[in-house]
Amino acid sequence: MAIEVHADPQKAVLALERLYEAESGRLRSAFDDFARGQLPDGRVRAFYPLLRVKIENVQLSRVTQSYGFCEQPGSYEASVTRPDLFERYLVEQLDKLRCSHGCSFETLLSDVAMPVHFAFPNGLHVERGLTSGQLEVFAELFDAPDLATMDDQQVNGERETPGGQPKPLSLFSAPRIDYSLHRLLHYTGTDCRHFQKFVLFTNYQFYVDGFRELAKTLVADAASDYIDFVEPEGDARARQMPAYHLKREDGEGVTLINIGVGPSNAKTMTDHVAVLRPSAWIMLGHCAGLRHTQRLGDYVLAHGYVRDDHVLDADLPLWVPIPALAEIQVSLERAVSETAGLEPHEIKRVMRTGTIASIDNRNWELRDQSEPVRRFSQSRAIALDMESATVAANGFRFRVPYGTLLVISDRPLHRELKLPGMASEFYQTQVERHLAIGLRTMEILRELPNERLHSRKLRSFNEVPFQ
Repeated sequence: MAIEVHADPQKAVLALERLYEAESGRLRSAFDDFARGQLPDGRVRAFYPLLRVKIENVQLSRVTQSYGFCEQPGSYEASVTRPDLFERYLVEQLDKLRCSHGCSFETLLSDVAMPVHFAFPNGLHVERGLTSGQLEVFAELFDAPDLATMDDQQVNGERETPGGQPKPLSLFSAPRIDYSLHRLLHYTGTDCRHFQKFVLFTNYQFYVDGFRELAKTLVADAASDYIDFVEPEGDARARQMPAYHLKREDGEGVTLINIGVGPSNAKTMTDHVAVLRPSAWIMLGHCAGLRHTQRLGDYVLAHGYVRDDHVLDADLPLWVPIPALAEIQVSLERAVSETAGLEPHEIKRVMRTGTIASIDNRNWELRDQSEPVRRFSQSRAIALDMESATVAANGFRFRVPYGTLLVISDRPLHRELKLPGMASEFYQTQVERHLAIGLRTMEILRELPNERLHSRKLRSFNEVPFQ
């Protein structure tokens, strides 16, 4: 097995790109020949590139960042996919490791087979175009995706590395990343090359409409750093969770994704966006206010969550706290102050900070309210929605800085229900400012050094070196 050693992170990533292109290209060529009726001589296999770092010098006394260093001496490695897509990310990670440990980098082929489906950037639909006879022998000639190579045991802290074995360099294996890249294209209707480092999640089309108008204005502004706006291909309405990308040259623009309603959608999308290693994600949406002192249109900044949504119970136990991240909280407060034209001490007039309860039953009001209302009171919840706790909990789980800023659109405990006429008028008047706050928050976060933005609160024991 040929091993190349590189002192320069950029050269190491270029070597990974050469290996990946050679292996994936060979698979694509063999499949194209097969689809035209030319059978290969035997099984056609390709393998993902492997990136390996050997660490001898470990000094943790001066470490202040949350990634870019190894806690123990040893060998660390990761299978790699789409190094062209992740070039900036990989170079940054390797450069930090070099600064921390003075190490070099090895590139070679792994023993992780590359499924032929993933060798095609936009996916391969094997059933299309192949005859029944070709489909019968397909599995004997090509590797298909294997769920055993794309689980989240490393993310969930469920995998222990046996003594003497290489330790993981990153949270995700190459097949797990490939799977998510293809699911993102399917759900959002946009190529993963367009995703930006700062992500806004919403669950209302009103926000999409407002974001489209705002984005086009910013791109047309010569003084703006935004260079392009990319929308879903074809009819966005045909996409389950369409994504919209306000792009910067450095990839640090803003992506807005309409995840729709419910915690299941929130988990699905964040499960896949996480492999892109965003710098931060924030939930912007509407909620039910639970307190007498709140008014329609007031903001709610989450500093805690009641996770009554259940979709992450198997991956992240309920006893795990989801802490507020100071960098996100301060940026959201500052954005509200600047956008609303209020002094910091005046923010309490329009915004309350507290616990948000997220549930999985949209029609909870139709049941006996005494039990849930008692729990809301005991938890000190000030607002109720269906997605925020899932977005935050998956941010914690995937080590992605997270936050939530909601606006109160109804108060069901106080006889102010969300009815069609009132809701439409409310959305139209509130969305523009709420979006402006979200965008300003991302601009503030972008100004922060990565070492500050990526909080050490998100590190587990024996964390992987890569962010």
